[in-house]
Amino acid sequence: MNTTPDTTPNDTPLRTAVIIGSTRDGRLSPTVADWFTTQARTHAPETHFDVIDLADLDLPDRHPNWGHQHTPDQAELAARIADADAYVVITPEYNHSFPAHLKHFIDLHHTEWQAKPVGFVSYGGVAGGLRAVEQLRLVFAELHCTTVRDGVSFHRATADHFTPGGPADDPQGAAGAAKAMLDQLDWWAHALRTARAARPY
Repeated sequence: MNTTPDTTPNDTPLRTAVIIGSTRDGRLSPTVADWFTTQARTHAPETHFDVIDLADLDLPDRHPNWGHQHTPDQAELAARIADADAYVVITPEYNHSFPAHLKHFIDLHHTEWQAKPVGFVSYGGVAGGLRAVEQLRLVFAELHCTTVRDGVSFHRATADHFTPGGPADDPQGAAGAAKAMLDQLDWWAHALRTARAARPY
């Protein structure tokens, strides 16, 4: 009789890529990302979080043709995206939308994104980056991703207003929003990973 326990994809820790979507000078994104990853590692200590900062990447200036040969750096980046079970995109709102550099980064990859969940942490003026998130939902739907309903948004976010512990006016509320989003992301990440293993997308 075989006494070896059954193993499933859900036996291994999840991998979540946290994508910092702004490359502007003086950006708030790294501060928001540090806060979020602290929250994430508290709420989901078993998950591995891989932070991908677009400002650190040397992306090609032009979109290559499909089927092109990746450079070693591009191949390594594509592998990091492919290895992730879920994604969290941290984005500001620029002119009612998300940064062009973020769109370019997303478009450089295709199958790596498919059949995985995406969550959003946004910041901006009065709208808190929500208009950028709504447009990103359309982009990721085209890439066959599932975007989770709940997200985290910071309204009128500034460097003075946003402390290492979160927004000065409501740190507990922001932490609660992060937990709600992470709980949804965790559910979808496990469900879709199991589904991909049973029936490749």
